[in-house]
Amino acid sequence: MKRFRVNRIVDVSGTSGTGIIAEGCVFSNGKVAISWLGKFASSVWWDNIDDCLYIMGHGDSTVIDWIDKNE
Repeated sequence: MKRFRVNRIVDVSGTSGTGIIAEGCVFSNGKVAISWLGKFASSVWWDNIDDCLYIMGHGDSTVIDWIDKNE
């Protein structure tokens, strides 16, 4: 597994805020789990990191900060 934090640079929807808004991991099979932080906390699964970023990335408004950089 490779862990990460979701760092929102610009909150284009006005919902999640900015800064670290979620935590997640990519499993060895490529599946992605994300736990959203904050007032409207939830969890979601994605088939891969590219699909995840396409939907929740808002272009260049979101950055993935990898915790496990050397794995």
